[in-house]
Amino acid sequence: MQRRQFIQAAGALPLAALARRAAAVGGPELYAGEKALYEAARKEGMCVSFDTGPEWANWKALFREFKQRYPDIELTYNDLGSAATVVALEKMRRRPQADTAYYFAASAVDAARKDLVAPFRPVGFEQLPEVFREAEGRWFTVHTLNIAFLVNRKLVARAPEGWADLLKPEYRNAVTYLDPRSTGVGQVLTFAAAYGNGGDEDNVKAGTDYLGRLHAAGNVQRVEGTTPYAKFLKGEIPVWIGYENDGLKARHADGMGDACEIVIPREASVAAPYAISLVKDGPNPNAGRLWLNFIMSDVGQRLFAQGFVRPSRRDVSLPAEAAARMPAAPQIRPLDVVKAAARKAELDQLWAQAIQAR
Repeated sequence: MQRRQFIQAAGALPLAALARRAAAVGGPELYAGEKALYEAARKEGMCVSFDTGPEWANWKALFREFKQRYPDIELTYNDLGSAATVVALEKMRRRPQADTAYYFAASAVDAARKDLVAPFRPVGFEQLPEVFREAEGRWFTVHTLNIAFLVNRKLVARAPEGWADLLKPEYRNAVTYLDPRSTGVGQVLTFAAAYGNGGDEDNVKAGTDYLGRLHAAGNVQRVEGTTPYAKFLKGEIPVWIGYENDGLKARHADGMGDACEIVIPREASVAAPYAISLVKDGPNPNAGRLWLNFIMSDVGQRLFAQGFVRPSRRDVSLPAEAAARMPAAPQIRPLDVVKAAARKAELDQLWAQAIQAR
């Protein structure tokens, strides 16, 4: 059915559906100006959201709640991957097809540099750390993924509490992590190791030197080129330095239960920002803004928490179950992806040298 025909058919909708529409338009606002923006978005009728695959970070639940609140907006999506999303936006520069684009924040920086995205400051923008947003809102972080030790307690008698612990003989041939030269997770965990050993984005050598020591101690089981999630579930990895959300998913959704322990290293860790943007000259700008505001609202942020990722807004209180799964961890530092990206070549070289030297 065509969009115009759908609108004309509204009078034939069941009373329950009409009631939901009335509630969406007439209920309390999530933020000042929500109703007016919804009315403007209704005239467009659609929002195209790039790279928000429904099985990732609980986007499925955000889609469902958005549609329930704004029944006159059709929300469509694809699942491209961060770098591919930027490539697609660049190819469609003259005739953009997307209204919003979601990606790892390093790709968001690339999209802004190429002038593919537009400034927009959504609800909660000022609550974000400065390194989690572009000053004018060309991109902003919606959730983070945080480096943690994912520990299989069936294979490890005592879970390590910090970076220093992993160097102990009891973790010989126990630790797996991803290659920092070819994977985003590997790069992020190297900066986490840097923070945990006196460094930061300006001193990544502290992280590569630490990983070199981990190899020299004989504690590295393997360095992977792709995610070892399936191997972890099968019980092939004692300690995986990876993202917290993978551990939470293994523990609470994929059957590991208490066998999986998730540890945020006590010295320090980092939060990798995942960001979203309003696409420049997108076909449905008001619907795009409505979608972005919903994502950043209290409702949207709490839905992320239910999907095992930490919301970017620190002022949002989490549901009790999500808060219990992701307790406060003040040692988590927000990763400055602009600085981190500038250190990529240096990181690759230093890591290779540190590993070869051992």
